[in-house]
Amino acid sequence: MSLLVVGLSHRSAPVSVLERASLSVDAQVKLLQDTVAAEPAAEAAVLATCNRIELYADVDKFHAGVAELSTLLAQHSGVGLEELTPYLYVHYEDRAVHHLFSVACGLDSMVVGEGQILGQIKDALARAQELHTAGRLLNDLFQQALRVGKRAHSETGIDRAGQSLVTFGLEQLAVGAPVEAWARGKKALVIGAGSMSSLAAATLARAGVGEIVIANRTPERAERLARILGEGDDTDVLARAVPMGSVPFELTRADVVVSCTGATGLVLTADAIAAGVEDRVGERPAVGAAPVEEAPVEEAPLPPTSVGAEEGCPLDLSAVRPGFSVMGEAAVAGMDAATLEQHAAWAAGTTVDRGRTGRTGRSGPETDAELIGALAATVSTVGRIPERRRPEPVAEPPRPEPVLFLLDLAMPRDIDAAAHRLAGVRLVDIESLAEASADAPMAADVDQVRRIVSDEVAAFGAAQRAAHITPTVVALRTMAADVVAGEIARLEGRLPGLDDKHRAEITQTVRRVVDKLLHAPTVRVKQLAAEPGGAGYADALRTLFDLDPETVASVSRAEESTEKNARNRGPA
Repeated sequence: MSLLVVGLSHRSAPVSVLERASLSVDAQVKLLQDTVAAEPAAEAAVLATCNRIELYADVDKFHAGVAELSTLLAQHSGVGLEELTPYLYVHYEDRAVHHLFSVACGLDSMVVGEGQILGQIKDALARAQELHTAGRLLNDLFQQALRVGKRAHSETGIDRAGQSLVTFGLEQLAVGAPVEAWARGKKALVIGAGSMSSLAAATLARAGVGEIVIANRTPERAERLARILGEGDDTDVLARAVPMGSVPFELTRADVVVSCTGATGLVLTADAIAAGVEDRVGERPAVGAAPVEEAPVEEAPLPPTSVGAEEGCPLDLSAVRPGFSVMGEAAVAGMDAATLEQHAAWAAGTTVDRGRTGRTGRSGPETDAELIGALAATVSTVGRIPERRRPEPVAEPPRPEPVLFLLDLAMPRDIDAAAHRLAGVRLVDIESLAEASADAPMAADVDQVRRIVSDEVAAFGAAQRAAHITPTVVALRTMAADVVAGEIARLEGRLPGLDDKHRAEITQTVRRVVDKLLHAPTVRVKQLAAEPGGAGYADALRTLFDLDPETVASVSRAEESTEKNARNRGPA
């Protein structure tokens, strides 16, 4: 069996696809059950976060496994396989281990170094264990990933390379100001009471907001979170819980809104947000309204500021009518083609290439005809000879300062993306966080974490290969013990008068001989099996000693049963 992961993340797919492919808890459960029921897979685990969906499995066939896992992901996500396939990535064996360890360390996160992924990996393992879809391989893999992630955070400064998604989102809302200074005294509305929402509420409380309102579909969870926030020793914040029906009213009071729920549709529409800020921006901002066409304004005649003052102008300035710039269409009326060309070059700040006008350096009838034709074509297209001046810049009306700050951490999104266009509103969502984090600086600690990941991948592979040969070694020693027992029984039949002392001494001697003969080969075969490419040593050992495959398999089942019972009992 071999480790395989098929998935998509913010690195491989746009947010719109991730949003549609997101899996509810029920969908994750059904996906796990269907995966282990499929032929290629014996174990399965799902890691589903706001910016990644990954299906891990222990498969016996690579190509069949990729096809089956891809199909199952498409079926349970609701996105067609043809549409989903271009965004999927596949990792196999050591590359799959390397990928999960990198994820656990925060190297593959939208915000490098964020530590919330460890809790999500822990939840994924717990769900697979609860459904009995995680066997020895995935249990070992995910538990080791948690250890690697904790090691990276404790031994390096990877936390300095980035922040949690919540902190990073708040920094984007604050637009360069310190979050504590920006948040101090504000009223916050947190929609949802899950792990991400709870983290957001705690972060806002520590940042110094004056009030936090928790809204959740399950009132008990909202009340529990509000109670925890209100009783915190390191914060002084007024926290209260409200039903979801109170959200429209709370929007009219809130300065900051953080939303992260498991809803499949929008929690806050653009119209609801516009109504919430209506009284604070003077009038209700229109959502998706067509721009109002302004009445045409007659252009006043240009003052004759350039007449007689344009150095190098080829025109007879005394013939130019007052009120027009020598750069405009009135200035070129009545010019011959050669003068027109000179004027155009002068207006553009260039010179006329006389080498193109004829061998004598003078324009001819053909050149005149060509230039006049081009001029006529321009006039027929635009209706006039265009002026050579740059248009005056159009002043855009100033956008009012935000009065409502929205942070959407949900996938699929909770807040209507149309809120980006509302006056008085600043929205930061997963998509804008992805764009902002693309240019985030990478700390030197990242290289150290990458070395940790590489070392841990090698160690995990060696341990798995060594464990793979253990049942064969146990079966070999069991066979040797059976041989010793059979020979001692045959000796007793031939020497019935053998006393107990001598029988025990002979038995011990035979066992020592067998142990010494097997010691060096079994130790060495474990060492060789732990090296890359050492998987074949187990097969060689079974062939050389003619071991019964069923005996080896029974040893493996016994070990797995013991490990499973130990996990069910939990820590002592």
